[in-house]
Amino acid sequence: MIDAFLKKITDREAVIGVVGLGYVGLPLLIEFSKAGFKVVGFDIDETKISKLKDGISYIKHISQPDIQNMSNSGKFEAYTDFSYSSECDAILICVPTPLTKHREPDMSYIKDTGKFLQPYVRKGQLFSLESTTYPGTTDEVLKPILEENGLVAGKDFYLSFSPEREDPCNPKYSTSTIPKVVGGYNEDSLKVAAALYDTVICEIVPVSSTATAEATKLMENIFRSVNIALVNELKVVFDNMGINVWEVINAAKTKPFGFMPFYPGPGLGGHCIPIDPFYLTWKAYEFESPTRFIELAGEINTNMPKYVVHRTLEAFNDRKKVLNGGKILILGLAYKKNIDDMRESPSFKLMELLESKGAIVDYCDPYCPEIPNNRHYPEYAGKKTVENLNEKINDYDAILISTAHDCFDYEYICKHASLIIDSRNAVPDGANVVRA
Repeated sequence: MIDAFLKKITDREAVIGVVGLGYVGLPLLIEFSKAGFKVVGFDIDETKISKLKDGISYIKHISQPDIQNMSNSGKFEAYTDFSYSSECDAILICVPTPLTKHREPDMSYIKDTGKFLQPYVRKGQLFSLESTTYPGTTDEVLKPILEENGLVAGKDFYLSFSPEREDPCNPKYSTSTIPKVVGGYNEDSLKVAAALYDTVICEIVPVSSTATAEATKLMENIFRSVNIALVNELKVVFDNMGINVWEVINAAKTKPFGFMPFYPGPGLGGHCIPIDPFYLTWKAYEFESPTRFIELAGEINTNMPKYVVHRTLEAFNDRKKVLNGGKILILGLAYKKNIDDMRESPSFKLMELLESKGAIVDYCDPYCPEIPNNRHYPEYAGKKTVENLNEKINDYDAILISTAHDCFDYEYICKHASLIIDSRNAVPDGANVVRA
């Protein structure tokens, strides 16, 4: 069975299915299409399926030509109907893994996907989970669901975990040029999964188990979370001392060894850093292992929007203005500059906190023209970006830079805004600039 699968991969005859056509799944689907495989996309969102069939990109940083080339290749299909998964030789699962309101792992997307696929599992297929999660998820959660029809993982079908490492708009790295960690349920599963990913990824990093691969992804993101928390804490300390933390970081990073720069901000955003550390914290309780660093980092990072609002209040007071009734424009809704991904963006929390103090808050973000329905801030659904910023800048008492998109005219903003609250070091020092 394994030799036949490996030959299908070599001959580009394997059919590759991807479940979840978002920021992770869609780039992966495109890469396998470019490599000459027949690809099948699955998503519960009919709008995404329709747009892909029409050759339309719905993610700003994914190019229209890439979608059109895939759509017109003659080797592309997309469905909301999971029965077509039986036609796929490999199925890569790229669904969300959020937290519940109690900061516990929400496994519903993985479980539901497994249940959608389970009736159509057949011998010889590969299932590879890519969603970031706690160690043990692939074997303890997904595997039993896929085995409900009597087939056995590692014997009748292959099972692996390979964490996504997407970094949208990174000028140096893309899906195909980022080394990929792969862990298999057993030796044959690892061999098949590694061979498949090797056709589209520059380097494969095999590890001993699915749990090791799951832990690798968590370590990467916890490393970032803890170090970002450190510089966020130092920002507050240095602000109190009258020291510019950004100048300190720029000086420290000239050291050619023993230092890696991390940068403060108004809080954490995106689908990884604010969420993933708590997956390990939750699992660690099962083993009575404390995770003090992780929890402290989470506490510091979660409190950063409050610090930005506190600095805003101070700036208003210093200018003998009142925040209650003041008009504030938040620049940037996406969690990261030059992309349209709003997931877990601290801008939402800033909006909520400022409004709770009576401020009138708008946002400006050409990448996010309208706030969609979302699970955390449904009250903002339908709110639209302010357009023609340069014409309306004088309508606001303060401009709060939350996400420093390159498209903003910072020179004009510095010249015409009465007050700028800069949480991203986007503008130079000035009488109207307050670091936050």
